Amino acid sequence: MIALVVVAAILIVYATVSRPLDRRGVTSALFLMLAGLLVGPSVLGWLDVPLKGATAEHIAELSLALLLFSDAARIDLVSLRRHLAWPGRLLLIGLPLTMAAGALAGLAVFPGMAFASVALLSIMVSPTDAALGQRVVSDPSVPARVRQALNVESGLNDGLAVPFFLVFVDLSLAELHSGPLSAVVQRAADQIGWGLAAGLGAALAGGLLARWAERRGWLESSWRQTLTLATAVLSYSAAVALGGSGFIAAFAGGAAFRQIAGAPGARSLLFTEDAGELLAAVTWAGFGALALGKALSLVTWQIALYALLSLTVVRLAPVALAMLGSGARRPTVAFMGWFGPRGLASIVFALIALDDHVPDAQLLFTVATITVALSVVAHGLTSAPLVGVYHRWYEAHKAGRPEAQEAVPTKAPRFRRQPATGEKRPA
Repeated sequence: MIALVVVAAILIVYATVSRPLDRRGVTSALFLMLAGLLVGPSVLGWLDVPLKGATAEHIAELSLALLLFSDAARIDLVSLRRHLAWPGRLLLIGLPLTMAAGALAGLAVFPGMAFASVALLSIMVSPTDAALGQRVVSDPSVPARVRQALNVESGLNDGLAVPFFLVFVDLSLAELHSGPLSAVVQRAADQIGWGLAAGLGAALAGGLLARWAERRGWLESSWRQTLTLATAVLSYSAAVALGGSGFIAAFAGGAAFRQIAGAPGARSLLFTEDAGELLAAVTWAGFGALALGKALSLVTWQIALYALLSLTVVRLAPVALAMLGSGARRPTVAFMGWFGPRGLASIVFALIALDDHVPDAQLLFTVATITVALSVVAHGLTSAPLVGVYHRWYEAHKAGRPEAQEAVPTKAPRFRRQPATGEKRPA
């Protein structure tokens, strides 16, 4: 009960100063992580509960699923179909190259670690989380095409990483009874297939019922929000029960629900967004208190080096290769490469690896924790200044080259959080 009191107090404090902090580039994740570290066992000792167990993992997973659902529901699918090239490159070329580059970096930095463990570590810290650099994907001064590419990448790459993660968990535990390639293909088919089936099925049921009830005046306004939240939870939980990716299901379900439900779906996202935000906030406070505090005492130069490489070379080089021939200019490629923050998905993977007792589990968890913590600080504090620098370059570049690929018209999705400019959140 004391832990609940402490977390609630932290959330109240952040809520009261959230706008001025946002203007200064202090994200909610950064504040909550540092507040959690302060009240955790390594400093004040006010928040000290066991880290292991399914509870922490389920909270983190559900928060990520709800946020994926709500973000996907704001994507303009018609516009996205016309501009799949950039997010497709980031997902189908950039993500596998990032995993490979991370594995090579791991072999160099941790020469005594088994390859399966090194590959597992690379996969854990490969997915991105656009929410940690929210200003980048919500500020209209950033070209819509860039914002859309980064958001779609972060929405889908964690789900696409799941089959690779599960295969290398099995490999590290010596439980894989077939070749790695065939296992990855089978896992991918199960995760993506069942994930899409569950997400689209839940969205079809929830969306059609919402539209039907709305037309007949049967849907009470107070329950419209609950229906959407239940659809999001159904998408995620049905996929997990079927052996699919709950993250792919949540993203696909959100995108489909908005299209099927129509206006009722557009008006009913706030409760789902807020529920995801709340669970994410609890996750970040717990991460700072229970994971970061312990990880800091275990940091070595190898761990720090790998975290730094993961956020720089391991991310930047694959993005640069993926964007070759796309028409994007170097500043755009560098901007997209830098803003690949690591967040909730990496925390979820780290918790699963720790609970499954894979070889080198504590080392993997520590590296992932330090990588995420460094990302929260670096990407949060650099988002505002680098958006300004990139915007000035873009305006000059667009004026001289109106045919620039960055200026190709597209409709970026609307997001649950807007930059602190007084702009209202969409209803």
